[in-house]
Amino acid sequence: MRFPLRFNYNMTKYIIGNKLRKVEKYPLVLMLEPTHLCNLACSGCGRIREYADTMQEMMTLEECLKSVDECPAPVVTITGGEPFLYPQINELVQGTLERGKYIYFCTNGILLEKALDSLKPHPNFTLNIHMDGLEETHDRILERKGAFKMALAGIKKAKQMGFRVCTNTTIFKETDLVEIEMLFTHLEEIGVDGLLVAPGFGYEAVGEKLFLERRDIEKKFAQVYEMSKKHRFYSTPMYLRFLKGEKKLECTPWGNPTRNTQGWKAPCYLITDAHYPSFKEMMEKTQWDKYGVGKDIRCAQCMMHCGFEPTVVGEIGKSWKDIWEMFIWNFT
Repeated sequence: MRFPLRFNYNMTKYIIGNKLRKVEKYPLVLMLEPTHLCNLACSGCGRIREYADTMQEMMTLEECLKSVDECPAPVVTITGGEPFLYPQINELVQGTLERGKYIYFCTNGILLEKALDSLKPHPNFTLNIHMDGLEETHDRILERKGAFKMALAGIKKAKQMGFRVCTNTTIFKETDLVEIEMLFTHLEEIGVDGLLVAPGFGYEAVGEKLFLERRDIEKKFAQVYEMSKKHRFYSTPMYLRFLKGEKKLECTPWGNPTRNTQGWKAPCYLITDAHYPSFKEMMEKTQWDKYGVGKDIRCAQCMMHCGFEPTVVGEIGKSWKDIWEMFIWNFT
């Protein structure tokens, strides 16, 4: 089974419960950014540019846990910035787990090996390490020599300690897919439980031409889809078929709401038009119909998982073929 049985049960129960109550818009994953501080300054990162003026600000532990309570999403992605730079990160992890949430902890892996000494494995806790290529490529993209070796050392130690580990790989314009398949093979050899993969998003604040446009994404992801037949992808098959141009999906921007030092970010993880003081206000005041491909020019090239994987949840029940595909994917 691709995901733990308990996780599948709780997610299914949550989704069916919302459908039975006829809740049209509900979140699946809370993207929690307690700090935007980072130990890297990658050219493709929009966060360090968008929040340059507030980079030193941090959410209090109380604000973080209140946000977890506000948002009914069963999964919390703790991200940033680099979350290991948040002083109360262990208390935040513990408090989130005590609330029965599932955590995906997103890190660049540079501080991971040392940080593991103060963390304990938990069935609801998954480490998600960013890996964009083999050593030379990864270090070049992260603009830090030794980043690959540090992340790999952290992954190996985490697996030895019994942690559940996945990796997240961004596909850029110059990404060599032969190298990416070599990376995936190596990651699986050292015990990584699953692989997430998605195209990069062309942030307005990032001037470098690193990012794929929609037609390029479809061409590259036709090859990535073939990789998914041989490797343990966490990216769903429907989302991958969307990326290669075979499936049409609309964005679900409220599926992965973001909370950071400035408030609840709207309309989505990638685009900022406003910050709201509460989750309820963000959901009620955001004009969701204004966003999406063909509605907002900023959405034109976006095929990111944070907007389209939540859509998959709503699409699965519409076709027995899709239900069967997800069943086979999850149980193989």
